[in-house]
Amino acid sequence: MTKPSTLRIGSYNIQKCVGLDFRRQPQRIMQVLHGMQAEIVVLQEADKRLPPRPAALPHFMLDEAGWQIVDLGGAGSLGWHGNAVIWRGDHIKVRQTGHHDLPGLEPRGAVRVEFDTQIGPLRVMGMHLGLLPASRRQQITHIRHCDASLEQMPTVWAGDFNEWSRQPVLDNLAPEMQFLPPVPSYPAAQPLGALDRIALGYGVEAADHGVHGERPAHIASDHLPIWADLRRMV
Repeated sequence: MTKPSTLRIGSYNIQKCVGLDFRRQPQRIMQVLHGMQAEIVVLQEADKRLPPRPAALPHFMLDEAGWQIVDLGGAGSLGWHGNAVIWRGDHIKVRQTGHHDLPGLEPRGAVRVEFDTQIGPLRVMGMHLGLLPASRRQQITHIRHCDASLEQMPTVWAGDFNEWSRQPVLDNLAPEMQFLPPVPSYPAAQPLGALDRIALGYGVEAADHGVHGERPAHIASDHLPIWADLRRMV
């Protein structure tokens, strides 16, 4: 459980709620979300693939569990371009939202939510980067430029970065961001690749971070969720 002076953020590629047993079971994703004990979670592959891209994780399940869904403009979808942001707790309020089309050969996007939280204002950028290295480089550069054009605010990037290399490939493209040390999160049954990452910008640091591997996370998706306990830098 997070302390009052910290805020736990998570990132989870839920693979449209289809587990490693090829069964679509949203209730397993809900169990994992409960076990993470996060207050803000960035989701990837949160919507089904074909138009009109309905939510893979039903709205009513999140509502019943006390989660609120950031409205990112997708009619019937949970988010935008498969990226969604959910939160819970009376101490968190949404200030502003937005989204960004990302360059590359595949259709990709990033979402932006600015919150008021117990650790102060926080901008969360959620993303699911491309499969090709050149696309990922373009996308990180684009997100960096988008971030630089906004009002300065403590910022977190979180998502599925799709980067297998243990070298600081993406880190070097955004030197103002501190990428937290990688933790293997893929594939869920036997994690080898640290594809899911969290990076911190101005004004915020991590008291702790890790990967959530408790059951049924090992089978609910092909990724394990990651988390970080954030606190304001003094």
